[in-house]
Amino acid sequence: MNYLDTILVLIVLLFIIVSLYRGIMGPGFTFATGVIVLGLFGVLTPKEIMLGFANEQIAIILLLLILGDMIRKTSVVAVLFDRMFRKSRSYKGFIWRMGILVGGFSAFLNNTPLVAIMMPYLYRWGKKNNIAVSKLLIPLSYVAILGGCVTLIGTSTNLIVNGLVKDQTVYPEFRSLGLFDFSIVGVPMVIIGMIYLIFFAEKLLPVRKDAMEDFSAKSREYMVEVIVRKGSDIVGKSVGEAGLRNLKGLFLAEIIRESEVIRPVSPATLIVDGDTLLFAGDTHTIVEMIDSDSGLQLSQVGMFVKKPHTEVLEIVISHNSTLISKTVKETNFRGKYDAAIIAIHRNGEKISGKIGEVKLKAGDVLLLLVGDDFNKLSSETLDFYLISKIKDFRKLEWYKVTVLLGGAALAILLYGFGILSLFLGLTALLIIAMILKIASPKDIHKSLDLNLAIIIAMALALGIAMVKTGLAHAISIYFIKALEPLGVIGLLAGIFIITNLLASYITNKAAVALIFPISITVAQDLGVIDPTPFILIVAFAGAANFITPIGYQTNLMVYGPGGYAFKDFMKIGLPLTILYGITAVSILYFYYLA
Repeated sequence: MNYLDTILVLIVLLFIIVSLYRGIMGPGFTFATGVIVLGLFGVLTPKEIMLGFANEQIAIILLLLILGDMIRKTSVVAVLFDRMFRKSRSYKGFIWRMGILVGGFSAFLNNTPLVAIMMPYLYRWGKKNNIAVSKLLIPLSYVAILGGCVTLIGTSTNLIVNGLVKDQTVYPEFRSLGLFDFSIVGVPMVIIGMIYLIFFAEKLLPVRKDAMEDFSAKSREYMVEVIVRKGSDIVGKSVGEAGLRNLKGLFLAEIIRESEVIRPVSPATLIVDGDTLLFAGDTHTIVEMIDSDSGLQLSQVGMFVKKPHTEVLEIVISHNSTLISKTVKETNFRGKYDAAIIAIHRNGEKISGKIGEVKLKAGDVLLLLVGDDFNKLSSETLDFYLISKIKDFRKLEWYKVTVLLGGAALAILLYGFGILSLFLGLTALLIIAMILKIASPKDIHKSLDLNLAIIIAMALALGIAMVKTGLAHAISIYFIKALEPLGVIGLLAGIFIITNLLASYITNKAAVALIFPISITVAQDLGVIDPTPFILIVAFAGAANFITPIGYQTNLMVYGPGGYAFKDFMKIGLPLTILYGITAVSILYFYYLA
């Protein structure tokens, strides 16, 4: 053993931990810097540094990110969520439904896009049922994490650990984990975690004003025209009974019934088939109505909802525009620009009457639903200027959706039965998706997380250095001596605690990369024949990240929008982490080692 090399690896290891914890440099740059230093001093060869980029698990993670983004854009998952949660009224009932749906999906799909899809539904449901979104967002993140721990592909943490398994040399005969090796702990913990959240989340989580609510309050107020669909459930109900007075982000300003204008609108006013409703509302609330099943339809949209690809844009009318003094109907936006004007904002002035009859003024801000030809048709116009893109809608033909979802399920099944590698199955599906034009090759890079690939590859190289110099072995010896009085259960518990604490403060990917070599060396030094429990405990401890917002990406996603404080995660997450640790250690010990 070269002690100078061991000391250098230890220094690099400490540098990485401090840098990640204090945020001195980004995770990717931190790992790359540490590994390059080891390369410059000859601890690692160039081949050992680059070995991680040839790791199959990195490619699988990137493929899952690409396919997960494609599935998210099909809107199939969004429609399913909408139907499942529409009838939920109680907090506990909503959390239970969310656990079943999100937990089930996140076992096989990347949980980051799932949380992104779910967040708008949580806002909508919370506002409709007068429940603060801060009571909902942390449970959403936790459910996604719990579900992700059920299978090998449920979370990138599990795949990273499997990548480390493939590259380790301590147990040469042990080369890979199975798809459902994680289920022995993951399934019971989904059930335990759901029971915990159902009974304690509402009590432990604060009521906070969220960032989205602040944004909505400050955003532009548009006038939008909506018609009541034929056969809608709200026909024959009063405005109050239909809940039209309590729509968050929308205010019912007037009702137009044939030639009659009802203004102001009383809660007792009955809704009649074909009524035109004029709402004052914010941008994002209006956009949500485009694809909703509420029984209301934006009057200006028409056949645009049938288009396979549409976007919602904001434009402003220029001061020398030829559109000034023309009514919306006279502008012929559909024919000239492949666009429909769905809402108008006029600063400091209320707009009344049907949108089609409103005369445009310089400075008016219009919300447009546009087709694919809009950019080409409007590229040279001076009538208006583009302000921003609000949302992108994509609809795939049913057979393409079937190919995408069925292909993903088939690839997972073939891998689960050992017939085809997951890498080949997902690659084949991606090629088919390109051929069918489900996604464009030029857009693939938008779904990739190259920083994640760098972190994993460099972490693998660091693990090689720790094993090669004997540092992992040395740490494991001290670790065993310190926890030996507590037995094997104590060692598993110690590995869980250390990995989980590191994951909570320096990201889970970094934590499992640092602790994995130590854990598997501990198994070897104990004379354990099957290292599976010592591998799985690292994966569970790294993925079960509940006590801080910074350790896991879904926690970070809900941190700001929920208006949470750092301590909120500790308050609700610490008991769940303890439950997870006890369950994982107990099951792994009695199943593999007792």
